[in-house]
Amino acid sequence: MKIDDAALAGAARAVGAPAAGTPGAAGADKAKFADVLRNSLEEVDRLQKKADAAIESLATGGAASVHDTMIAMEQADVSFRLMMQVRNKIVEAYQEVLRMQV
Repeated sequence: MKIDDAALAGAARAVGAPAAGTPGAAGADKAKFADVLRNSLEEVDRLQKKADAAIESLATGGAASVHDTMIAMEQADVSFRLMMQVRNKIVEAYQEVLRMQV
């Protein structure tokens, strides 16, 4: 998954604390965080589809080379693994919040 500066800045803003006394800032941060996650999932999906297309092209004798196909497969694999680690951390944080005593 390609992570550019804009995505990193968006993620930093999404998980940062809202400004004190700003009404609705928490809702805006949730929306930003949701957008970052949605964009990341869409990027992972795009890379998976690109890898599938490269595999199909290679198997049918299309224009794809073995080199390009392997690169597309590795990009898809690494982005999927990153997505799963992020998911695991989110689930872990949620479970930690559930264990907190009020």
